Amino acid sequence: MGAYAIRKLLYGFAVMAGVILVVFVLFNILPGDPARMTMGQRSDVQSLEAVRKEFGLDRSKPVQFFLYINDLSPISIHPNVEENQEKYHYQTLFKVGKDVIVLKAPYLRRSYQTKRDVTTILSETVPNTFVLALTAMIFATIIGVLLGVVSAVHQGTWIDNAANSFAILGISAPSFFAGIIIAWLFGFVLADYTGLNMSGSLYSYDPFKGEVITWKNLWLPMITLGLRPLAIIVQLTRSAMLDVLAQDYIRTARAKGLGRNAIIYKHALKNALNPVITAISGWFASLLAGSFFVEYIFGYNGLGRTTVTALEMSDFPVVMGSILFIAFVFVVVNILVDLLYAWVDPRVKLA
Repeated sequence: MGAYAIRKLLYGFAVMAGVILVVFVLFNILPGDPARMTMGQRSDVQSLEAVRKEFGLDRSKPVQFFLYINDLSPISIHPNVEENQEKYHYQTLFKVGKDVIVLKAPYLRRSYQTKRDVTTILSETVPNTFVLALTAMIFATIIGVLLGVVSAVHQGTWIDNAANSFAILGISAPSFFAGIIIAWLFGFVLADYTGLNMSGSLYSYDPFKGEVITWKNLWLPMITLGLRPLAIIVQLTRSAMLDVLAQDYIRTARAKGLGRNAIIYKHALKNALNPVITAISGWFASLLAGSFFVEYIFGYNGLGRTTVTALEMSDFPVVMGSILFIAFVFVVVNILVDLLYAWVDPRVKLA
């Protein structure tokens, strides 16, 4: 198990190294001059040179890449000056001449536009996206499992056909299109009945209470983001339930006189949830990444909206930090799922 875990960690490290290289090339080499894209085409030479020097853009690309890796690495080398201590908040491990080897959190640099640390910007928005993704996954799981069970129990009836049609529609409709339709229908046309808004963030400002949580602004983006995993869970649950209901032990339970609900929910459903659990573990990380356009459509202040806004403003450090965070979440979730599989079924380690 230990060797298997180490191998998975090495795979995850290799994936992150590849993502870092691609992200650096995309946002530091291909676009051209980030300083000019940030300051505008009419900026004077002195302003452009000041921006390039401030963000290290005046150095060669290989040196920039080395410095970027040095900033991201938890163990890195820095000149032993007080300015670096304040910037990186590191713990010195040992000294090498005028430099020090340090232990620190990954440094995602500063925003071109606001000059704030990217880590601070992400820390303000990631919790909102996490709440959105978690509630969307809970919504998709509960409704999807119920519809899948009902569809399997009523196989071949109009209920089964309706559930299958809904699942196909949910898988086929892109999130940005579904978001526009849902926002227009429930946030505008039926707003008097639903009490929901077309846009709004999780937190709003109340003149008497200050910043308060506005749960109603979560409903429409949650439903939009959860539609696709809900549709897949419906199909997975239906297929698994049909397989389980055809097993011999289910027929034996019926022969013993067990009630219908006891057979379905106590015996069949428990054994049919394995593929659903697998889908949930993979979809949660996907929802964090897939929330970009959903958040932008509904004006929800999360990681996705922040990233899209930063991309519009050519604020590349924020975009790069967001991409690296999403990639890290994917890698960690996949490693944890693989380790869980290996723990549950030791045969996985032999694959």
